[in-house]
Amino acid sequence: MAIVDAVDVIRTKRDGGTLSPEHIDWVIDAYTSGVVKDEQMAALAMAIFLRGMNREEIARWTDAMIRSGQRMDFSGIGKPTADKHSTGGVGDKITLPLAPLVACFGVAVPQLSGRGLGHTGGTLDKLESIPGWRAQLSNEEIMTQLGSGCGAVICAAGVGLAPADKKLYALRDITSTVESIPLIASSIMSKKIAEGTGALVLDVKVGSGAFMKDLDTARELARTMVDLGRDAGVATRALLTDMSVPLGRKIGNALEVEESVEVLAGAGPSDVVELTCELARNMLDLAGVHDADVEEALRDGRAMDRWRQMIREQGGEALSHHAGRTENSYLEFFHGISLSFQKESKDSYFQAPGRKSGLSRSQCFVPLPPLWLCFKRLSMSSPFSVESLSDPGAINRAERILSPFPSFMESTPFAFFFWRGSSLIGKRRK
Repeated sequence: MAIVDAVDVIRTKRDGGTLSPEHIDWVIDAYTSGVVKDEQMAALAMAIFLRGMNREEIARWTDAMIRSGQRMDFSGIGKPTADKHSTGGVGDKITLPLAPLVACFGVAVPQLSGRGLGHTGGTLDKLESIPGWRAQLSNEEIMTQLGSGCGAVICAAGVGLAPADKKLYALRDITSTVESIPLIASSIMSKKIAEGTGALVLDVKVGSGAFMKDLDTARELARTMVDLGRDAGVATRALLTDMSVPLGRKIGNALEVEESVEVLAGAGPSDVVELTCELARNMLDLAGVHDADVEEALRDGRAMDRWRQMIREQGGEALSHHAGRTENSYLEFFHGISLSFQKESKDSYFQAPGRKSGLSRSQCFVPLPPLWLCFKRLSMSSPFSVESLSDPGAINRAERILSPFPSFMESTPFAFFFWRGSSLIGKRRK
């Protein structure tokens, strides 16, 4: 085989060429082992972002990432398996009520999830707002929980599962190479195929709050991922769903858990309930369970019982429905302006938890300021306290961002807010 080096691979793609199977196999293996450095892979990722990949390149890239680590096998648990993946959006907490809901019908749900990426929040970040809950489980714990336990698990992929993707996933987030169909499709499908699920439903978000802004690119991503799944023997289906407005009424890790519990209690916002049930029906159908009454499982408490069991099995305190809250504990407002979801997401004070930003992970909860929640009802809880902000300069910075929109500034009771621990922190406008 000809000698391959990182510069040759980068140059080939930079100039619009096609990467050979040997190029792809070598660069994935070399990046996983540390031979190819982050700055070289960043250059290659940008070249792919700008030049794209053909069908054969994407398939080989995906396969190489799968082969960089282990593959799981759930054939021994005695149940069909089904999983769901969302390409991400604002307020997308669907995985939380969905996994226990599907498990009610005897289908195991191995939901290996990730952190926030780009402007979107991560499922694991949300669940870690539950005291004691563990994202890291051993393969044995996963098998036990799926087989003899609650039948659903939401956890981090193990270090041995597609390790090449784990490194590249973090690199894309800080190099502005997230919104690339080849890199999105290969990242998602390498993990899901290596995970070993028998059926997979893809929730491909479309709109201003999604990575895919229009239907054509969303369809291209969906087709690419469905083809990759079917080629690997995984029953795969994709749904295109709207992300032109946030899902639900609550945004932020702990608040989204709270809203998920409301859905499991038979209530919650209609858009979250509708999408949860539609995805559940598709997962169950692919797994061989047809005509399931998923709405009844929400109403009669079965889904809630599975949720509590799932959280307890992963060390967390099972949250119950917050029925004691009154309307006075909510701030409701409608924004009379329409702005892009991501217009100022580059501002470090509004980036998602765990990123390289001006606030620590415990201080910053929302990837977007409230002005993006146009014509949506937003739920906030007290107390509010400006003094508890560790960086007073954040106040001036946020006001500079909002100053071009006087109608928003005048009509909104709070100009901006942050999450810290279990409190919302905001600046009240006079």
